Amino acid sequence: MSYNDDEQIVSIQDVPEKNSTQFPEGKTKLSIINKSEAPLEENKLKVMLELTGSGLGNDRSGVDLVTVLDVSGSMGGEKLAKMKMAMQFVIKKLSSIDRLSVVTFNGNSMRLCPLRQITENAQSEIENLVTALIAEGATNIGAGLETGLKVVNDRTLSKGRVVGIMLMSDGQQNGPRDATKVEIGNVPVYTFGGTFSAVQNEDNLSIAFSQCLAGLLTVVVQDLKLTLTEVETESSIENVSAGNYPQSKDIDAGSVTISFGDLYDKEIRKVLVHLLLPSIPKPRGADVLTIDYNYSTGGKLFRVTPQRVNIRRKETLVEETEKEDVMMEDNRLFVAKTMKEARSMANDKRLEEARDKIVDAQNMLEDGVAFVDESSPNYSMVEMLRFELQQLSRLMKSEDIYEKQGRPFLLSSETSHDRQRFASRGDVDRMRLFATPRMNSYLEQAKAFDEDPTKPLPNADDDLKKELEADPLGPIVGALSYYIQSAIQSLQAIDNIIKNGR
Repeated sequence: MSYNDDEQIVSIQDVPEKNSTQFPEGKTKLSIINKSEAPLEENKLKVMLELTGSGLGNDRSGVDLVTVLDVSGSMGGEKLAKMKMAMQFVIKKLSSIDRLSVVTFNGNSMRLCPLRQITENAQSEIENLVTALIAEGATNIGAGLETGLKVVNDRTLSKGRVVGIMLMSDGQQNGPRDATKVEIGNVPVYTFGGTFSAVQNEDNLSIAFSQCLAGLLTVVVQDLKLTLTEVETESSIENVSAGNYPQSKDIDAGSVTISFGDLYDKEIRKVLVHLLLPSIPKPRGADVLTIDYNYSTGGKLFRVTPQRVNIRRKETLVEETEKEDVMMEDNRLFVAKTMKEARSMANDKRLEEARDKIVDAQNMLEDGVAFVDESSPNYSMVEMLRFELQQLSRLMKSEDIYEKQGRPFLLSSETSHDRQRFASRGDVDRMRLFATPRMNSYLEQAKAFDEDPTKPLPNADDDLKKELEADPLGPIVGALSYYIQSAIQSLQAIDNIIKNGR
């Protein structure tokens, strides 16, 4: 069976036309953080790059969302009611440029509706479908996931659209198809519930759904790729730390390319580049790294003007400590690495060793962040890392607690750190690592909706309009920053040529 019956996007009369002021140049902002000087002898240099999604404007891409919902017997009662509530939140938040398909599974899977444009009629009809769900039968998660993927892959309209699958299941799979063996390709799959994630309390389901949705509705760019190239005779790339995002190396060109995929508005990707600088005979300026990145927006590819990292090679250096942001990222990566090691120990039934590992991480963190005071922008990161380790220590008190809560919490934490993306786990109010402003807003909206679902809920267009009213010059400033940054790079290159006589 083919699922190529996805609805096409039809213009809605009441929806205002998008204005023509679009700035692809300002969709992603690059910041470069490194020491400005290096000695003449061979030495190592760390360069940290920050890519920040910005300038969402009023031209966001439409979302194609497929929800894959567990309606097996174990979902009866309060669990099913909470899932229906969370789905009502999702349906009400989508707008007319978005499409939604609902897939359910128990012993088998069923597509309840194709990808439907969220008009008033479609919204009402999908709400009725969800309200009518009943829980019975086995739990064949694999079948549900495969159907959801088929809905995505069979689309006739896909160019420039954001896609995602939200899969919710409360229990252990017992169907013939192992969901962990399903090949998902490049389709983002967000999981909720005890089997694959740390959303153990179904009371948090609306909140968990809201955080995922906040990201999908604020995708600024797609297919983001960053290429780092060493400069011949000036540097060599020893290592690039960018989580578990795919990296490809071109040995002949001396380059590394990282594929990040989608980037949300105000979301940040940090990359640590470890360079080896060769010994040189006399002082001079040197370009040590070329940075090039590109992305798609509105279905079109945009290439950013390449930038270079320039430093002064000097005989006598002014004492310059490592930048605070770089040291903070080193500490975060250390915590993430330690959590992986602790999970491996706990999975091998070495729970006491795993607990000791977490305690070591707590002690090392305190030593490593002594330079961060409460006035620093990095202080919130310190607090969240502390809280995350405290939560892990609590969830490793016994084998039973670890299996039920600790393991999914750790898996969720690892994914969050590896992708530098928010993941709902534990105390969602306090655990806000990598959360974006829209996620923070949707957290409060989801809480209010759970308390009183009859109150009016703004949709994604209303949220965007409110953000633009609060910061109407945001997209313009983003574009201007890009051009200014490019001009500065050009001037620095000219200055370097003059100083070095070349």
